Amino acid sequence: MLPALVEFSKNQAVWTGALAWLLAQTLKVLLGAVREKRFNFMWFVGTGGMPSSHAAGITALASTIGLYAGFNTPIFALALFFTIVVLFDAQGVRRASGTQAQILNRILDDIYWKKKIQEDRLKELLGHTPIEVFAGVAIGVFVSLLCYKGV
Repeated sequence: MLPALVEFSKNQAVWTGALAWLLAQTLKVLLGAVREKRFNFMWFVGTGGMPSSHAAGITALASTIGLYAGFNTPIFALALFFTIVVLFDAQGVRRASGTQAQILNRILDDIYWKKKIQEDRLKELLGHTPIEVFAGVAIGVFVSLLCYKGV
């Protein structure tokens, strides 16, 4: 068990992906604090916002795999297609769910103010705009190149 943990701790792709995710989440918190002039810890653990930490982490992971294993390998192809799925999900499906949540919350507001029913509000910031995803991709590539040591 211990040798496996030691090996895992040396996995550059894992640490680069985690570092890119952490950088994007930290930037998200800082941008939110500047924009709203207050700190909200939920920005660090929540979804949505600028930049996309999903895009940053998965892009750093795929870039690092390409840099170390080669961009013409089956493992990079797997990482690339996985990255594409995550990016489309972050920008497409989750964003559409957030839009639906906004509409449902407006309906709930209407019902509440007419004193018919009171329900919990739905989380609206689920997905990302294309620019948020692009910013996350840029962070991911930057961090993977920054951490690349060559072979």
